Amino acid sequence: MSSVFETQKTIRQVLLNILDNYSLEQLNKIPQGFNNNIIWNAAHCVAVQQALVYKLSGLPTKVSNEFIVKYAKGAKPEGDVSQEEVDEIKGLLSTTLHQVQQDYNDAIFVSFHEYTTSLGNTLKDINGALEFNNYHEGIHTGVIMSIRKFV
Repeated sequence: MSSVFETQKTIRQVLLNILDNYSLEQLNKIPQGFNNNIIWNAAHCVAVQQALVYKLSGLPTKVSNEFIVKYAKGAKPEGDVSQEEVDEIKGLLSTTLHQVQQDYNDAIFVSFHEYTTSLGNTLKDINGALEFNNYHEGIHTGVIMSIRKFV
């Protein structure tokens, strides 16, 4: 599983680099033709990772339920986020990555509720959830890279 965590680490570093190189206004801008913005997509990666890994394992998440709902699939930005929120999201991109890896190494993921994604992929265990999460974060990193061209 070390390659799964290395991949996620790379994705998260790309996201952090983008967040560090765009203004608050740019992070909040929703370009024409898009439903969300750069910062929403980055936070969405955190929220979905928590749901896929912890909720489906029957464990408490490391972020609030309000955060997960705010950035869940189908949600849209409710307004501009503050610099404080951007800083929080940046911190969560790092801390949640490291926490999941630590918790995986500590073997806390002992049960898992099967889940079929909107793509029809059934996640049967924590390993499948971690692998799918990388795919999901890769998609949203691509969306962010597209949005960057318009902000």
